[in-house]
Amino acid sequence: MKIVFVLTSSEYLSGPQVHLRDLGTALAAQGHQVRIAAGGAGPFRDELDRVGLAYTPLRHMVVPIRPWTDVRGVLEIVSLLRREKPDLVSLHSSKAGVLGRIAARLCGVPVVFTAHGWAFTEAVPGAARYHTAERLVAPLARRIITVCERDRKLALETGVGKESQLVTIHNGMTDVDPLLRADPSVSPPRLVMVSRLVEQKDHATLFRALARLQAAEWELDLAGDGPLRADLERLARDLDIDKRVHFLGARTDVAEILARSQLFLLISRYEGFPRSILEAMRAGLPVIASDVAGVHESVVSGRNGLLAPRGDVEVLSQRIESLLDAPERRAEMGRQGRQLYESDFTFDALFEKTRRVYSQVLGETV
Repeated sequence: MKIVFVLTSSEYLSGPQVHLRDLGTALAAQGHQVRIAAGGAGPFRDELDRVGLAYTPLRHMVVPIRPWTDVRGVLEIVSLLRREKPDLVSLHSSKAGVLGRIAARLCGVPVVFTAHGWAFTEAVPGAARYHTAERLVAPLARRIITVCERDRKLALETGVGKESQLVTIHNGMTDVDPLLRADPSVSPPRLVMVSRLVEQKDHATLFRALARLQAAEWELDLAGDGPLRADLERLARDLDIDKRVHFLGARTDVAEILARSQLFLLISRYEGFPRSILEAMRAGLPVIASDVAGVHESVVSGRNGLLAPRGDVEVLSQRIESLLDAPERRAEMGRQGRQLYESDFTFDALFEKTRRVYSQVLGETV
């Protein structure tokens, strides 16, 4: 099988990029021909060079909606597909999903689109525009993969795709060395959040929740960088927690950071099905997260972590406080999380389900 993957941006090495790297590497190892195309030539391209996957930069693939640039983006993908002549196109992220489906239809190539969280979910700026676009191009895909069941149901409820098109394949992660398992029982606990410093992630609510716990012992590591760093550093100073909040910047050693932590946090305004939570479960960490989108499909509240309503400082503070002085409870939740990872969220499970969808699509006649 010859497959072309298209992604909106190579600027970051976050969830969708890691997903494509691992999926492409596994397919190539089985003898399939793989090429990945994305906007720009950022860290993602460097990572693909490292693992030996072919990459094509797309000059006209940009995140903002720009009609004339987007038309050029469609034509650029058309040129790529006519040159490569793939058996299948696999599209990832919203903009690539829209432009790529149009281009693939023009070239007569079957398409699978993976939605790494819908851009029309609650709290996303400009959600109505994205919803209209998704409804219009949904018929152009043979299959639409959602990374959580909540997103599959949302698509059906809002007229994006048909029951026969939509399939849920939860994200999965490759495992790490057993030496990179955490010990959640260590006290005082070290808290960690792994995410970009952007509007989607609600660091402000987290900071205000932690400011209520000044009497408790804790330290917070923030792995990730982004445009809000200066604002968040200022907020930490204003709340008088800046000595206990450590901005680590963009990191390539996330597994090592998790291994020396005791409690994982993901406080967000919206999500799809966060891979960072799976990383924490893989490390054996308990998780406290915002109850948005498909988060509850990996964090079973009271079993491997706790959930808090989006933006609720008081409840989040209570959730964190309940685990700060409970080393045995943290350890048990971490064990439960590791078991859930092993049973439901390994990369092998994701790969086999995705490969099966690709085979089904290639076996269909239209």
